[in-house]
Amino acid sequence: MQGILLIYLYYSATDDGLGIDQATATSIVGAYGGAVYLSTVLGAWVADRLLGSERVLFLSAVVVMLGHIALATLPGLLGVGVGLVLIAVGSGGVKANATSLVGTLYGEHDERRDAGFSLFYLGINLGALAGPLLTGLLQDNAGFHYGFGLAAAGMAVGLVQYTLGRRNLPAAGREIPNPLPASRWPVVLTVAAAGVVAVVVSALTWLTADRLSTVVVVLSVLAAVAYFIVILSSHRITGEERRRVFAFIPMFLASAAFWSLYQQQFTVVTIYSDERLDRALGGWEMPVSWVQSINPVFIIILSGVFAALWTRLGDRQPSSPIKFAAGTVVMGLAFLLFLPFAGGGPNSTPLLALAGILLVFTIAELLLSPVGLSLTTKLAPHVFRTQMVALFFLSIALGTAASGTLAGYYSADHETAYFGILGGVAIILGLALAAGSRPISRLMGGVR
Repeated sequence: MQGILLIYLYYSATDDGLGIDQATATSIVGAYGGAVYLSTVLGAWVADRLLGSERVLFLSAVVVMLGHIALATLPGLLGVGVGLVLIAVGSGGVKANATSLVGTLYGEHDERRDAGFSLFYLGINLGALAGPLLTGLLQDNAGFHYGFGLAAAGMAVGLVQYTLGRRNLPAAGREIPNPLPASRWPVVLTVAAAGVVAVVVSALTWLTADRLSTVVVVLSVLAAVAYFIVILSSHRITGEERRRVFAFIPMFLASAAFWSLYQQQFTVVTIYSDERLDRALGGWEMPVSWVQSINPVFIIILSGVFAALWTRLGDRQPSSPIKFAAGTVVMGLAFLLFLPFAGGGPNSTPLLALAGILLVFTIAELLLSPVGLSLTTKLAPHVFRTQMVALFFLSIALGTAASGTLAGYYSADHETAYFGILGGVAIILGLALAAGSRPISRLMGGVR
């Protein structure tokens, strides 16, 4: 769905779009992407305190499907508002709890864990490959709403498959690690009601679409700070667990910087593909959304390579801080690869060149993303198992929302400065993390 969302927002009504200006459209997409990962906090909290990961995963997937149905059937901005809210909230529950459940399949010191998460990542990207191809074809030939409807049908198929296999998951996925006592319910309900009122009042007064991504950036920062304080000040975690949480802080910052560049695939790279990329293949022009399938192809090819590499190296593989540092540096280099094509006109960038840049995106992603998912399950205190995963997703929320805000500064006239500055900053941050990898590793207390 995300492959066609941005162009649906800024294409004109004559092209079946909503005609929103590009800066506002990228803000909406960035805010939506950030809200997906921000919602992992809610999904993780419900899992750890109320229902357990397995139940929350199933219910969240149903909410995602309803969101796609809303996008497909409700007209205009009503469908966008209802659909994206449902998908964001549901996806938050899916992402945090699916990751947590994969973590239950491996012991803390099982060397297969990183390889297992790479295979999990492969499964995700099988859908990421097929999705933009199919929704793009439907959008091109039948209209945007048929593409959104296909996403709902795909989610329904996933729910059926999951229902058939859910009984085989480990019992740990159904336990509630830190049940909410009955005395706390009034406080929870009061906070929830206040949050709903705050959102409604903001939407009716000062909150406009062009500010959405910046609002999600602020909320992500506040949520992350609050989460770190709650976990670190808890009396239910051990001293070793507390040191491991401290060790995660610099990785959180590097992850946020990485995703602020990587997630521009759905903002700047989409606009770039629409306006600058030569998509002609013979006498046929490739749909814009198909560019979103290039990265999953590389993921599918390379995830097995990375899984085999980490398995073969075993305890000789680089530490997690070094992997994070390498991923951040490589992501910066990927942005610098846009510089030779900066300032060109329409159809000036060859498709093969962009595919090569996205290959570098993929290498950076495989160095950081599956490793980050694995690392959080290893560093997590027992009573904050799923919520620690949500902390990693908060770094993605922050980076994704920032990608929407940063995209507002992109233009064809300032590409050299845009790609050069962002790429350079990412490289500097990655090198700084590499320099501090040894003291970070000591805080991790034997976790690699």
